[in-house]
Amino acid sequence: MTYEYLLAGLPELKAGSDAPVSLDKLNELLDECLTESDRALLDLLRAPIDEQTLEQGLKADNKFVRAWFGFNQDLNNVLVAQICRKHGFDPKQKIVGQGEVAEHLRTHNAQKDFGLGEVMDEYQEVLALAQIEDLMAREKAIDAIRFEWLQSRTEFDYFSAEMVFSYYLEAVMLHRWSLLTVEEGEKVFRELVADMKKGVKLD
Repeated sequence: MTYEYLLAGLPELKAGSDAPVSLDKLNELLDECLTESDRALLDLLRAPIDEQTLEQGLKADNKFVRAWFGFNQDLNNVLVAQICRKHGFDPKQKIVGQGEVAEHLRTHNAQKDFGLGEVMDEYQEVLALAQIEDLMAREKAIDAIRFEWLQSRTEFDYFSAEMVFSYYLEAVMLHRWSLLTVEEGEKVFRELVADMKKGVKLD
């Protein structure tokens, strides 16, 4: 099913700007307009990411949803590997899941880029995150990579459910950052780091 009228009526989202629509209203609208099967997929995207939802997402009956959870697993794993390298830990026990990125991080720790140049398009951007000292700026940079990934993956998915999912995820990021102060941003980042050390990604 396509969602021409739904998407045509939603305000445009731009990276770095405030969210032009409240999440409460957006969730209400999406719950009303999506089919039951698409709403179930959206519920998966709306759930906090833990080991259970990550597994469900990687097995979802939708290519975009599977790719989104896989991308976040890879992104999280690269950040975990960077933290382990910085503090002299062995990343093998902290990397979660399967796939080329996870395997490279486990077996190519001696290489500066973990050998990711051949398997991850965004590897240079992700590896560069460790060089950003400002905590809030670093967390925003992480979301910027996510935002860019979403837009690139749905560039030609006109009026599709995947475009709706992407719109929701982008709106969540914009809304979250429009509410954060510098102190709150630092708290978010520190919580992210703590969870990465446990191998769990918080959205």
